[in-house]
Amino acid sequence: MKNYSKQREAILSYVRSVRTHPTAKDVYGAVKEQLPNISLGTVYRNLAELAESGEIISVNVGDGFEHYDCERSYHIHLHCNKCGEIIDIDASESGLFSLAEKSGFKSENAVTVINGLCKNCAKQ
Repeated sequence: MKNYSKQREAILSYVRSVRTHPTAKDVYGAVKEQLPNISLGTVYRNLAELAESGEIISVNVGDGFEHYDCERSYHIHLHCNKCGEIIDIDASESGLFSLAEKSGFKSENAVTVINGLCKNCAKQ
């Protein structure tokens, strides 16, 4: 990991500890409890660098915020347009990478988001 620091370790640790796909502001709120002097800019910068290095992934679900995920295996994100929940589903057997490879494309990674309504919101 590039430029190890106490702040970066706290940010990475928090993202790894939750499955809620936090935004930078969520991470900032949680990490600020441990490191009161941390700035929101430091959180944004470290999240961007962690995503660039592949330690975490950045997920844009279309709600105007970047969300962060520590699960790096290929999976699909289901985003509820009503309540905002983001649900992970395994996609290792989906065949999307093999479809890309059949066209001669060499896949390295993918972030897939399906927008709609979660089970609870669809019932309402």
